[in-house]
Amino acid sequence: MAMILNINFMGFAILAMAGILISNGSNVGLGQPCEGDLQGLITQCAMYVQKGGPRMDPSQGCCNVIKYVDIPCVCKYISKEIEDVIDMDKVVHVADFCGKPLSHGMKCGSYTVP
Repeated sequence: MAMILNINFMGFAILAMAGILISNGSNVGLGQPCEGDLQGLITQCAMYVQKGGPRMDPSQGCCNVIKYVDIPCVCKYISKEIEDVIDMDKVVHVADFCGKPLSHGMKCGSYTVP
Protein backbone atom coordinates (compact mmCIF):
# COMPACT_ATOMS: atom_id res chain seq x y z
CA MET A 1 0.00 0.00 0.00
CA ALA A 2 2.80 2.44 0.89
CA MET A 3 4.52 1.71 -2.45
CA ILE A 4 1.31 2.58 -4.35
CA LEU A 5 0.93 5.85 -2.42
CA ASN A 6 4.58 6.73 -3.10
CA ILE A 7 4.19 6.09 -6.83
CA ASN A 8 0.97 8.11 -6.95
CA PHE A 9 2.62 11.00 -5.12
CA MET A 10 5.57 10.93 -7.54
CA GLY A 11 3.18 10.94 -10.49
CA PHE A 12 1.33 13.89 -8.99
CA ALA A 13 4.60 15.74 -8.32
CA ILE A 14 5.74 15.20 -11.90
CA LEU A 15 2.41 16.45 -13.25
CA ALA A 16 2.66 19.47 -10.95
CA MET A 17 6.15 20.13 -12.31
CA ALA A 18 4.76 20.01 -15.84
CA GLY A 19 2.04 22.45 -14.93
CA ILE A 20 4.50 24.86 -13.34
CA LEU A 21 6.87 24.79 -16.30
CA ILE A 22 4.14 25.13 -18.89
CA SER A 23 2.05 27.76 -17.09
CA ASN A 24 4.97 30.09 -16.35
CA GLY A 25 5.61 30.83 -19.99
CA SER A 26 4.33 33.34 -22.45
CA ASN A 27 5.33 32.00 -25.88
CA VAL A 28 2.43 33.10 -28.04
CA GLY A 29 0.24 30.19 -29.04
CA LEU A 30 2.34 27.60 -27.27
CA GLY A 31 1.79 28.32 -23.60
CA GLN A 32 5.37 27.19 -22.93
CA PRO A 33 8.11 29.37 -21.46
CA CYS A 34 11.00 27.57 -23.14
CA GLU A 35 11.78 25.99 -26.48
CA GLY A 36 11.40 22.24 -26.78
CA ASP A 37 8.95 19.53 -25.87
CA LEU A 38 8.46 20.07 -22.14
CA GLN A 39 5.73 17.44 -21.95
CA GLY A 40 8.12 14.97 -23.58
CA LEU A 41 10.86 16.03 -21.20
CA ILE A 42 8.66 15.11 -18.27
CA THR A 43 7.23 11.87 -19.69
CA GLN A 44 10.51 10.59 -21.14
CA CYS A 45 13.01 11.78 -18.53
CA ALA A 46 11.26 12.06 -15.16
CA MET A 47 12.20 8.55 -14.06
CA TYR A 48 15.88 9.35 -14.52
CA VAL A 49 15.89 12.52 -12.41
CA GLN A 50 13.48 11.76 -9.58
CA LYS A 51 14.79 11.59 -6.04
CA GLY A 52 15.45 8.14 -4.63
CA GLY A 53 16.77 5.12 -6.38
CA PRO A 54 20.02 4.70 -8.25
CA ARG A 55 21.41 7.05 -10.87
CA MET A 56 20.73 5.53 -14.30
CA ASP A 57 21.71 6.44 -17.82
CA PRO A 58 18.64 7.83 -19.61
CA SER A 59 16.87 6.17 -22.51
CA GLN A 60 17.32 7.18 -26.13
CA GLY A 61 13.79 8.64 -25.97
CA CYS A 62 14.81 10.92 -23.13
CA CYS A 63 17.96 12.00 -24.98
CA ASN A 64 15.94 12.69 -28.13
CA VAL A 65 13.80 15.15 -26.15
CA ILE A 66 16.78 16.69 -24.31
CA LYS A 67 18.44 17.57 -27.64
CA TYR A 68 15.72 20.12 -28.40
CA VAL A 69 14.98 21.55 -24.94
CA ASP A 70 16.40 24.93 -23.93
CA ILE A 71 17.84 23.68 -20.64
CA PRO A 72 19.12 27.07 -19.39
CA CYS A 73 15.59 28.42 -19.88
CA VAL A 74 14.02 25.47 -18.06
CA CYS A 75 16.47 26.00 -15.20
CA LYS A 76 14.98 29.45 -14.60
CA TYR A 77 11.68 27.79 -13.69
CA ILE A 78 13.01 25.15 -11.29
CA SER A 79 11.31 26.01 -8.01
CA LYS A 80 11.79 24.68 -4.49
CA GLU A 81 8.76 22.43 -5.04
CA ILE A 82 10.34 20.92 -8.13
CA GLU A 83 13.67 20.51 -6.34
CA ASP A 84 11.79 18.57 -3.65
CA VAL A 85 11.03 15.80 -6.16
CA ILE A 86 13.99 15.82 -8.55
CA ASP A 87 17.64 15.13 -7.85
CA MET A 88 19.68 17.93 -9.41
CA ASP A 89 22.81 15.75 -9.57
CA LYS A 90 20.79 13.32 -11.71
CA VAL A 91 19.63 16.22 -13.91
CA VAL A 92 23.27 17.13 -14.54
CA HIS A 93 24.09 13.49 -15.33
CA VAL A 94 21.17 13.12 -17.77
CA ALA A 95 22.02 16.34 -19.60
CA ASP A 96 25.69 15.33 -19.83
CA PHE A 97 24.89 11.78 -20.98
CA CYS A 98 22.59 13.15 -23.69
CA GLY A 99 25.28 15.48 -25.03
CA LYS A 100 23.96 18.75 -23.57
CA PRO A 101 26.16 19.24 -20.52
CA LEU A 102 25.35 22.05 -18.14
CA SER A 103 28.14 24.62 -17.75
CA HIS A 104 30.13 24.56 -14.53
CA GLY A 105 28.85 27.28 -12.22
CA MET A 106 25.47 27.49 -14.00
CA LYS A 107 22.47 28.01 -11.74
CA CYS A 108 19.56 25.62 -12.17
CA GLY A 109 16.94 26.54 -9.61
CA SER A 110 18.88 26.99 -6.38
CA TYR A 111 21.44 24.38 -7.50
CA THR A 112 24.84 25.42 -8.83
CA VAL A 113 26.36 22.97 -11.30
CA PRO A 114 29.73 21.80 -9.92
